[in-house]
Amino acid sequence: MSWIVLVRAEAEGDLEMAREWYEQKRSGLGGGEFLDEFAAAMRALELNPEREHLYHGNFRRVLFRRFPYKIFYQVIGERVVVFRVLHAKQDHERQIP
Repeated sequence: MSWIVLVRAEAEGDLEMAREWYEQKRSGLGGGEFLDEFAAAMRALELNPEREHLYHGNFRRVLFRRFPYKIFYQVIGERVVVFRVLHAKQDHERQIP
């Protein structure tokens, strides 16, 4: 079964800010490598979002492999809803609903 993954506006904003930051550090790092890492995480969520344990409340998280970022999501019915994409050093409990 392939799950439907929805990315909320807050997560899109998080992703864009991180992409811009990495792109300023080195051309292609944000627009290519960082976004490739996010796409790989999305493919994993489409295949098996329940493989990750509950992290905080009903939220699960998936870690980027190369970058210090976490994707916070919930499995709601037959959908996976991505709420935030946060740097590992951020205060997550204050930023996820």
